[in-house]
Amino acid sequence: MRNNVGTIDRLIRIIVGLGMLSLIFWVEGKERFWGFLGLIPLLTGVMGLCPFYALIGFKTCPFKDS
Repeated sequence: MRNNVGTIDRLIRIIVGLGMLSLIFWVEGKERFWGFLGLIPLLTGVMGLCPFYALIGFKTCPFKDS
């Protein structure tokens, strides 16, 4: 599959993912495990591929399909 996440979108996803993962260290109790949801935007930002974007046919990547 081709990348469907553009540069700025990737950067935002990585920052949000790291911010959510930081909840693991800052929040007490069972609520801290909600921070693991930060893996989703982090991984989609690093890989440059969003399965939801592929499902709906949307992309923020400026390159055209060949």
